Amino acid sequence: MNVTTNTRAQRMNFWEKLYLPEIAKGLALTFKTMFRPKLTRQYPEERWEPLGSYRGRPVLVLEEDGERCVACGLCSRVCPALAIEVQAAETDRDKERYPSKFEINMLRCIYCGLCEEVCPEEAIVMSKDYDIVFHSQEEAIFGKDKLLVPIARLQERLEFLRQYK
Repeated sequence: MNVTTNTRAQRMNFWEKLYLPEIAKGLALTFKTMFRPKLTRQYPEERWEPLGSYRGRPVLVLEEDGERCVACGLCSRVCPALAIEVQAAETDRDKERYPSKFEINMLRCIYCGLCEEVCPEEAIVMSKDYDIVFHSQEEAIFGKDKLLVPIARLQERLEFLRQYK
């Protein structure tokens, strides 16, 4: 028999052995919580507006002159769920490369934000979108057409990232 458990059992008094004070503390906490005001949001009519720190679905940043992504592939390498697929193509513009194919399987995505942290261009960020519905598995694979979001809609998240990086 372990010596520490034996000495601990000897230190417990009669009431501690019965566990009645702990049960009473638990019940008191339950009753105190029962009578607090309830917070219920009528969801479809009353929408919740998340803060800048909220991690919703990942999106690609679309600037006035095009997308920010340079198809480095870091996001697809760091993704623990293997949800991101990037194929690069070359261009003759300012950037040497751009993603010819950028897909995220939203059924696999775990919203961890690692893709956002590793991106050197701040091209992929977590948006505020939290209500995503799919009717088939094919609909859950988001291509560039569903992922590109104007920079004006993502300004709050980008400011949050710059502040805390």
